[in-house]
Amino acid sequence: MSIATFKEYKEMLNKAHKEHYAFPAVNVANSDTANAVIEAFAKANCDGIVEISPGGGKHNSGALGDEVLGTIALAEHVHRIASKYDVKIALHTDHCPPSKVDSFLMPLIEETKKRRAAGLPNLFNSHMFDGCELPLEENMNQAEKILKVCAENEIILEIEAGVVGGEEDGVNRENVDKSKLYTTPEDMVYVYERLSKVEGGNFMFAATFGNVHGVYKPGNVVLTPKILRDGQKAVTDKYGNDASFWLVFHGGSGSSLDEIHETLEYGVIKMNIDTDTQYTFTRPIVDHLFKNYDGALKLEGEVGNKKVYDPRKYLVKAKDGMRDRVIEACETLKCAGKTINS
Repeated sequence: MSIATFKEYKEMLNKAHKEHYAFPAVNVANSDTANAVIEAFAKANCDGIVEISPGGGKHNSGALGDEVLGTIALAEHVHRIASKYDVKIALHTDHCPPSKVDSFLMPLIEETKKRRAAGLPNLFNSHMFDGCELPLEENMNQAEKILKVCAENEIILEIEAGVVGGEEDGVNRENVDKSKLYTTPEDMVYVYERLSKVEGGNFMFAATFGNVHGVYKPGNVVLTPKILRDGQKAVTDKYGNDASFWLVFHGGSGSSLDEIHETLEYGVIKMNIDTDTQYTFTRPIVDHLFKNYDGALKLEGEVGNKKVYDPRKYLVKAKDGMRDRVIEACETLKCAGKTINS
């Protein structure tokens, strides 16, 4: 099977941390987008991360609007398709706010518990608790409780301290106080001290350094990657090199190549990608319909052209467009050609 085990996932993250590269963590919302990401990792010959947000799960359940059911169904699809490829793929859930912990995150962890009891692999390798809307102490209080449950089930937890601005998946932080976009070294030390004491706990940390969700032209978002450097130094100076975080980069659209590569030097091992892949999935559909307008529609009493309006014709183009963008991300993040299988 190509879905990573707990041990393999840790090996993936440690190797990336040591060799200064990162994995694209790509949001998916249906089987076509999931297939695009899996195929991209296979073509780039690298390990990677597929992630599903509550909104993605809700979409995948159709008219039911069931975030948990849709997420489980899509994760099971990824398990089956990934099993046919040689690279390692980790499954992750993205941006679960405090209001959805009991209704979204805990039911998914419970599903993994059931699978483990039946001798099956975990449904998900990692989950994100996005408690950045809370005061830091309260954020860590909740994160600590969730991490204990994750540790019992060999699941890695991603947490966030500091706020990623902009809007994504229905969470709007476009008008947030800009001072909150930057995590301080003191915050990073506090996060380490709170979560490192959880026995068996493994966690990733989305520290913020000016990140903003959404799409922007280069230069419109002011990133300060050295915040990551300074925070890592504060932690390792006090607790040693083994305390260096697995860091996560959110809101990277419009970032320069130099900024992205700089973050890799400071410990970023995962970079979320959603906005860019949404566009590269949609763009080929628009192109197909514009070029085949008279066949896609039944105009002036005609019957159209089934070969044109068959959804499979344009969805495969959409899949391939998204696939190519993920391959580009693998190259940008320097993980192309790198897998723990080799």
